[in-house]
Amino acid sequence: MELDLRNVAPDLQEELNRNVMFTTLETVKGWVRSNSLWPLTFGLACCAIEMMGTGGANYDLDRFGVIFRASPRQSDVMIVAGTVTKKMAPLLRRLYDQMAEPKWVIAMGSCATAGGPYVKSYSVVKGVDQIVPVDVYIPGCPPNPAALIYGINKLQEKIRYEAKTGKRVTSQ
Repeated sequence: MELDLRNVAPDLQEELNRNVMFTTLETVKGWVRSNSLWPLTFGLACCAIEMMGTGGANYDLDRFGVIFRASPRQSDVMIVAGTVTKKMAPLLRRLYDQMAEPKWVIAMGSCATAGGPYVKSYSVVKGVDQIVPVDVYIPGCPPNPAALIYGINKLQEKIRYEAKTGKRVTSQ
């Protein structure tokens, strides 16, 4: 869609070029969704301490539009931080099912991504992706707050790309 600027005065034409932006509604919706993430905190082990530190004053996730929620009905992102046991897996799935669409999952730490040092234990799930679909994996034991911020930024990029193209992106 082109704007015909031939009949507009030159000074007004320059003002329009600086201040008018054309985009699609889907792009705006993706930008809004990616900059207002409300994660459900699901801290299970030492990674949860790092996740809490990320929400604190030093790293301040609020500046990215990330506000932690305690209810799955108010959340659109689940951050699984720590070791998921087979006893906890059905509860994690129930909370995921209670979240409204669209919803995303971040697996934080080596225990959540692949079982960590407890991978050979009979009671530990070998990665949270066996229970819920994971969108972003954050490695480390435990990953530092900067890694979680990087993972959230990657999720924001993924949300914007999906809104722009209409294609579902596989795990990163």
